Amino acid sequence: MTAEEEAALGLEVPVESIDGELRKLWEADEASTNASLMNLALYSEDPESLRSNSEAALQLTREHACRALLIAMDRKAPEASIRSWITAHCHLAHGKKSVCCEQLAFLLSGKATGRLRNTVFAHMASDLPLVFWWQGELSGIFEERLYRMIDRLIVDSSSWADPVAGFERLEEALTDARHRMVLQDLSWTRTYHFRLSVAALFDDLVAQRALGEVNAVRIVAQPAHRTSALMMLAWLATQAGWRTGLELGLAAERAGGCEECFVFESRDGGSITARVEWDEEAAPLGVVEIKAPGCTVSVRREPGAGYLQQRLECPGHVVTQSGPADADSHWELVADQLSRGGRNSLFQKVRPTFMELLGSS
Repeated sequence: MTAEEEAALGLEVPVESIDGELRKLWEADEASTNASLMNLALYSEDPESLRSNSEAALQLTREHACRALLIAMDRKAPEASIRSWITAHCHLAHGKKSVCCEQLAFLLSGKATGRLRNTVFAHMASDLPLVFWWQGELSGIFEERLYRMIDRLIVDSSSWADPVAGFERLEEALTDARHRMVLQDLSWTRTYHFRLSVAALFDDLVAQRALGEVNAVRIVAQPAHRTSALMMLAWLATQAGWRTGLELGLAAERAGGCEECFVFESRDGGSITARVEWDEEAAPLGVVEIKAPGCTVSVRREPGAGYLQQRLECPGHVVTQSGPADADSHWELVADQLSRGGRNSLFQKVRPTFMELLGSS
């Protein structure tokens, strides 16, 4: 890190002096409130991530009072070491500092066995839940003694080289800590407003009558957001009661060589072909189109647009409207997810179908 980047992290202090230095920090500050409703850990194995994560923490603490723990791990360093910094993110009310949230930043180098838990988590605010934002691939650091401490785990499966392996690791953790840890995937969060828009269009009685006759689905997404596209398709299939199980190769051949195709069976025994197409220039999730004879329900987002275009077109009946789009930046997606909270039960319901699609594609 450059001197400027280090300065942005606040005051560098020895790890053993953190508590005492925090007390001095608050004694010298004019803020009226030191607010904390949770511990929010931002973990990355990119040693250069502390500056960007400090900026993310600054934005997140505007709406979510917490003690922020920034953790960067340099596992390739030849020698073990740890550096730490403290600061506070303060937000203004009536021109004065009103609410401040503590930030502790740690840079761990070399072999990390035990140090993440024993050193970093010794500085969590006691009796508050731990929200752990894991950035990047799940490494060997993600093990039982760590995930049993986590109340809410936030990941982004779009960044994983092997999503199947990543989700299999998570399945083990969720089985072990199923009564405690809530999983939230930013790939699922990216589908939120698309799902709301599709559901709103099918509130229309004309669309409801056509739902049982749906025979085709088309989804367009960026290749980097493949898991979001498959989660969207899994949600459609689960909510509509479509059955899965036909081989991908057969479906792709029948569809004339599309990149990824799936065949579902409707509740009435009809066949539904779903095509997932990739477009580098599209929005992360660009198009969801559902067709029945004579009727089309579609939700679209142009690249960079902050809204969705919603359209229902049936004989003699056309509805067009717009709605908000999901955020693009990671910290905004995390903020949205924190605001909604909950146990993420719908994702748990959709997950078996998603895993089947993921494994067959």
